[in-house]
Amino acid sequence: MDKINIGLIGLGNIGTGVVKLLQENEGIITERLGAKLALKKIADIDVNTPRAVKVDKNRITTDAREVINDPEISIIIELIGGYEPARTLLLEAISQQKNVVTANKALLAKHGNEIFQAAQKNGVDIGFEASVGGTIPIIKTLKESLVANKINSILGIMNGTANFILTKMTDEGKMFDVVLKEAQKLGFAEADPTFDIEGIDTAHKMAIILSLAYGKKVNLDDIYVEGISRITGEDIAFAKELGYRIKLLAIAMLKKDTVEARIHPTMISSSHLIANVNQNYNAFHIMGDAAGPVFLFGQGAGMLPTASAVFSDIIDLSRNILKGVSGRVPLRSISEAEMKTISLVPMEEIKTRYYFRFSAVDRPGVLSKISGILGENNISIATVIQKARIENSAVPIVMTTYEAKEKNVREALKKIDKLDVVMDKTMLIRIEDELH
Repeated sequence: MDKINIGLIGLGNIGTGVVKLLQENEGIITERLGAKLALKKIADIDVNTPRAVKVDKNRITTDAREVINDPEISIIIELIGGYEPARTLLLEAISQQKNVVTANKALLAKHGNEIFQAAQKNGVDIGFEASVGGTIPIIKTLKESLVANKINSILGIMNGTANFILTKMTDEGKMFDVVLKEAQKLGFAEADPTFDIEGIDTAHKMAIILSLAYGKKVNLDDIYVEGISRITGEDIAFAKELGYRIKLLAIAMLKKDTVEARIHPTMISSSHLIANVNQNYNAFHIMGDAAGPVFLFGQGAGMLPTASAVFSDIIDLSRNILKGVSGRVPLRSISEAEMKTISLVPMEEIKTRYYFRFSAVDRPGVLSKISGILGENNISIATVIQKARIENSAVPIVMTTYEAKEKNVREALKKIDKLDVVMDKTMLIRIEDELH
C-alpha cells in the first residue's frame, strides 16, 4: 500500500487534535484514501509539556526546518498561527515543492497574495479549509460546489466567542462583562478577547471568503469592521420588542461591479435562519444566482472540529499526490494570474436601515429637534419607542429608520450628539431586512 508522509509544525490545541484524529480514525482514513498517512515528524517550541496524545519522542523536534527539509515529507501542516515565523516557514516549504495545509486565517488575510502566488509558481497546492468556519466546509463550497454561480450575497457568523456572548445576553439577560468572563472560563474566549469581540478575527476570515466568492485580491484594511463591545442589555431588549435578534454579521453583497463588505452588529429578523444560530456555533448563508440560498452550520472552532477540517485538506492533497497531479482546483477559485484587486463600496456609501437609541433629557421638544436633524439629512423615521420617565435619569428614545445612506446618518448623529438635550453618544445598530 502507498504511504504519504506528513509533517506537523505546531503541537498546540489544534495540532494535538490532528494527531488524535489520525490515531483514533486511522483505519477509516486509510480505507477512504487508499493509502497510509504517516506522521513522520512534529515540530514545536515546547516539547516537554504533556499533551492529550502519545507521540514518539524521536519524532518531535524544536526545529521546524527539520520538518520542512525532510525529503520524505510531502505535506507540511502549519498550525502555529500568527504572521511570523509562519509566513517564512510556509514560503520555505512551498519553495521546496511541498504541499501545505494551514488553519492560519490571519496570515492568509494579510499575506495570502504572496503565499498563493508562490504556491502557483512552484506547482504546489495549499489547503486552508480550517482557516474559516472550523468544521464547516465553506472553502470547498465556494471553490467547487458553487463554482457556476454568481454569488449575490454572503452572511456569516464567523466568530463563536461573539456569538456566545450575544446569545447569553439575549436568552438569559446577562450583562456583557459577565458573559465575557464566562466565555473565558469555558475556553471560548482568549485572555485578551479583543480580536473576537471587536470583529478583527471575523475580518481575517471575511478577507479569505471575499477572494473565493469573487475571485479578487482583497485589502484587509478596506473591510469595515465594528465589534460588539458597546451592545447593552437595553439594546437587546429593544431588538426583541422590534422583532429582531442582534448578531455580529459579516455581510458581503454584490453591487454590479463592486462588492459591499462589512462586519458589524446587525439586527436581523428573529425568523431568519441565521438569527437562530446560537451559542458558539458558526454559520454561512450564501445566495447564488443559480443555486438560490445555501445554508451551512456547525462548530466554528475547537480541537477536533478544526482538526476535521485540516484532514479534509490533507486527504485532498494526498489524493492529488497519489494521482501525480497538482493545481487541479485553482487555489482561490481562479488562476492567481487572473486575480485583480476587488473594488469595495466605501462604507459611507452603503444604504440600509438603522436603529438609534438616544439618551435624552425628558423635556418638551426633544423629539422634534432630533427628528428635524434626521429629516434635514434625508433620513425618514419608521418607528419611535419612548419609555416611561425615570426620575433624575436620561430617557431612552429609540427610533428605527427607513433605508438611508451611511454618510447621511453619520452627519446627522454628529449634530444630534452635540445637542444639549442629548446626554450620551447615540447608539447605532444597522438593520438588515432585505437579506433572505
